[in-house]
Amino acid sequence: MTYDIYAIGNALVDSEYEVSDTQLQAMGVEKRRMTLIDVERRTELLSHLTHVTPRRSGGGSAGNTVVALAQLGGRAFYSCRVADDELGAFYAQDLAANRVETNLTRTQGTPGVTGSCMVLITPDAERSMSTFLGATAELDVAALHEPAIAQAKIYYMEGYLAASPTGLQAALQGRKIAEANGVGLATTLSDVSMIQFCREGLTAIIGQRLDYLFCNEEEAQAWCGTQDLQAVYGQISQLAGTVCLTRGSLGCVVLEGGQQTTVPAISVKALDTNGAGDMFAGAFLYAVTHGHSHLEAATLANQAAAEVVAQHGNRLSQDKMNALKARFEQKLAS
Repeated sequence: MTYDIYAIGNALVDSEYEVSDTQLQAMGVEKRRMTLIDVERRTELLSHLTHVTPRRSGGGSAGNTVVALAQLGGRAFYSCRVADDELGAFYAQDLAANRVETNLTRTQGTPGVTGSCMVLITPDAERSMSTFLGATAELDVAALHEPAIAQAKIYYMEGYLAASPTGLQAALQGRKIAEANGVGLATTLSDVSMIQFCREGLTAIIGQRLDYLFCNEEEAQAWCGTQDLQAVYGQISQLAGTVCLTRGSLGCVVLEGGQQTTVPAISVKALDTNGAGDMFAGAFLYAVTHGHSHLEAATLANQAAAEVVAQHGNRLSQDKMNALKARFEQKLAS
């Protein structure tokens, strides 16, 4: 059995809240960033949100990516870690419902609390995340399934694992297995906070070179230490054979072989940017593992990202994904 993508990353259940900028400031949450929190801080934040009913969904950056790929018709395997609790059962069932194979059938049942992420959405559609890692903080090599890695087309490492010593070790061990079997390598820079505080781990994940790197403009600028986009393009393109640099409403730039290809975005009214980058990566990787060019893959990825920011929630329904795929294939055939 061949997998289009084998990913390793955090298992988090997202709870999404709509708040004002004033509320965000009162809670002391840094806007547009992912911040790791402990149990006490999580309790404190929840005390500010007793009047808000959250939307709950499966999350985790790489989890969102593999679900997107699977919804489009790809085959995915996801290595992650949950606790033996209600949230853990919810997360495992969510992956199964989306036809994502996982290690959880072998390793589920660990003590503790499943990780969760409080996603605060402000009226400008920006997302600010407070993440309690819980059980996923102890993700380790036991979550790896070597035969599945060896049978994958692409091995995808979530950049957020740079913050976890055991998670990083697992990602790097999986990378060795992938390299030994000629499997393509991919990752994402994930968040500016990862670059600021966990750059050494991200550097290890990137290694000598990747096949695919995903990042947004702000992350690329932070990585390169400059706002000059031409300088950024030159530097960031050295990290991977193909770099997809997303620019929000300006679309994306695909960097490869010394060339820069701009792919325009789909114009939509943004309501919620949570999951946009994850969706982009999932749609792009689906397309490239199914015979499409990188330009075609970026076009599909832009369309999928536009769909997800035009709604509340980090994922699309299967019906929306089916319609998106049908439009994409119809346009290619015309």
